[in-house]
Amino acid sequence: MSAAIQSFVLPTSDPGVNIVGRQRGSGPPLLLLHGNPLTQMSWDRIAPRLAEHFTVVTTDLRGYGDSSKPEGLPDHSNYSFRRMAQDQVDVMQQLGFTQFSVAGHDRGARTAFRMAMDHPDKVMRVAFLDILPTHCVFQNIQAQMAMDLYHWWFMAQPQGFPETLLRGNEEYYIRNKLMKQGPGKGGFTEEEILEYIRVCTPQNIHGVCEDYRAAFEIDLPMDTADFEAGRKVLPEALVLWGAKSHTAHHHDPRIEWPKYCAQIVRMAELPCGHYPTEQAPEDTYRELHAFFSA
Repeated sequence: MSAAIQSFVLPTSDPGVNIVGRQRGSGPPLLLLHGNPLTQMSWDRIAPRLAEHFTVVTTDLRGYGDSSKPEGLPDHSNYSFRRMAQDQVDVMQQLGFTQFSVAGHDRGARTAFRMAMDHPDKVMRVAFLDILPTHCVFQNIQAQMAMDLYHWWFMAQPQGFPETLLRGNEEYYIRNKLMKQGPGKGGFTEEEILEYIRVCTPQNIHGVCEDYRAAFEIDLPMDTADFEAGRKVLPEALVLWGAKSHTAHHHDPRIEWPKYCAQIVRMAELPCGHYPTEQAPEDTYRELHAFFSA
């Protein structure tokens, strides 16, 4: 029997910003965070099974899905991973969870990284799905990697430029980005594609661009300072990546991740590209269940 789903809209400590999400199941709390250009729907293939063992919370990050999409501040700080992580801590606290585990994919994994850095007293365990740390990416960019991560540089351009070029081309953008633009793409149903087209509004495009601007302007200096000071993620960590994704094409996650985490319990390659929950749901579920159940 599938667990009943409770939908919620909760305020954050940033006035006027609400986060939309769902809660299901019972047991230890587990927060799942999606990537770009996705929503909490990206967890739907494995969340029901995880909910047999955990209280599973899925949310739309600020700027994404049906959560609030505030206008970016001049310094982009309201879209930094620190701010996005605080949103999720606020949500979990309102749901009654002062300590919890978290798994993130793509931008959600970067949010989870900052959450584990800023709130090691709240994050019990953390799983990172198909990313290299933000500092690693910016400091070690190579030519083909830059091509594979074209959107990082495009969306981080000054406000108005990427937003204007994408306006009116949302369906083309979503279909190509998810299904064929770059390595490791595909695996989405038409129903899923249509939902991601629905939420790809001008406000969403702006929020996503602010996310990438903040990564360069706010998160990179923050992560660099942590790295140079020797500060690492303290909670026990799981690192997963796709064999066909850009993540493992240019750097070895087994070499890079220990530079950023103090306690890596397991690192594993999955038989997929950049979207593990869509392309390898059984393997992804098995890894997450084993790690968070230990």
